[in-house]
Amino acid sequence: MKFVDEATIDVQAGKGGNGCLSFRREKYIPKGGPDGGDGGDGGSVVLVAGESINTLIDYRYQRHYRAESGEQGRGRECTGAKGENLYLQVPVGTTVFDIDTEEVLGDLTEANQELIVAQGGFHGLGNTRYKSSTNRSPRQTSKGSEGEGRNLRLELKVLADVGLLGMPNAGKSTLIRSISAAKPKVANYPFTTLVPNLGVVRVQEHKSFVVADIPGLIEGAAEGAGLGVRFLKHLVRTRLLLHVVDMAPYDDVTPEHAVRAIAAEIEKFSPTLASRDRWLVLNKLDLLPEDQQQEVCRQLVEVLDWKGPVYNISAIKSEGLKPLCHDVMTWIDEKNDAEAEDEALAEAELALKMQMQTEARDNIEAFKLARRMRQEAGVVQEGDDFDDFDDDDDDLAEVVYAE
Repeated sequence: MKFVDEATIDVQAGKGGNGCLSFRREKYIPKGGPDGGDGGDGGSVVLVAGESINTLIDYRYQRHYRAESGEQGRGRECTGAKGENLYLQVPVGTTVFDIDTEEVLGDLTEANQELIVAQGGFHGLGNTRYKSSTNRSPRQTSKGSEGEGRNLRLELKVLADVGLLGMPNAGKSTLIRSISAAKPKVANYPFTTLVPNLGVVRVQEHKSFVVADIPGLIEGAAEGAGLGVRFLKHLVRTRLLLHVVDMAPYDDVTPEHAVRAIAAEIEKFSPTLASRDRWLVLNKLDLLPEDQQQEVCRQLVEVLDWKGPVYNISAIKSEGLKPLCHDVMTWIDEKNDAEAEDEALAEAELALKMQMQTEARDNIEAFKLARRMRQEAGVVQEGDDFDDFDDDDDDLAEVVYAE
């Protein structure tokens, strides 16, 4: 199955049923009076976050959805049947936008969470509702109201505690394979990873966190180079970034340049994301002479003037991974405990996440607009052949939480 993280659909709620104009007609009961019933309410369109769905691919092939309308009222004060609500399943982590107003309608971040995106129409009233002491035979009814209609954009952002970032071939996929049950493709060429991969890292019983491996970034990723502009947005929901660095690169890109280049791209994409906690993970030390490993790492930390945590590992040999995973779990637990005790801290974290999502959305929209303008002008630039909405590669896989 292909990984699809954006889709546009239009939804239409059901119309409310009209009220009925009717009078009681029975033998031996003259002037029976009005008995027209109300119509039924129209059905609403409801999005439900489901755990069994991992992509938005279904909404690429069917984009029009309509809920059932309410039935008209009947005589003998019979109310029309209500229209059935239309429930649409989307992946956990889906943000819903109104395309026409650019309003954020909701964020489905928990399993079974529901969001009404189009409210069904209200039922019409039958003539029974209008009878009074001065109006014994009302012929007045009301029509049901129209249901809401919206054009929606659905955006899926993976839900993970930790995000892995780095240059292509830095060893991110090998790292996630070593610390979790996720099995992303690993090969000796750039951009092996084409879609985000998620893995559940179990540190001990009842202690685990989710890590996300996104495709490798290159210089210009924030402007659309490589695969970055499509997948950088998945990092905005992570709480901690692990910057994986290849300490034995096969090309001319030095570890120092790789760290600075990725940091610059994150800053351009979202300054708020760049301010998040980021740990340096120096990988592939097994490719360096054993007596030089510590000195090479020390020199890099010194030249970068790095103040945050640093971990020296070899993902392929599973060296140095236990301390890394233990410290990540401890950091996450401390953050969760602090937010549980301090409501203001939790609100500040939520505000940061919303700010990152806004910056990411603005950046992506600016990229798309610039690309359209270049296409209209007949100017071709790197990244312009990459369609954010049409993935035709048969080997693209769905995002799954591998445990």
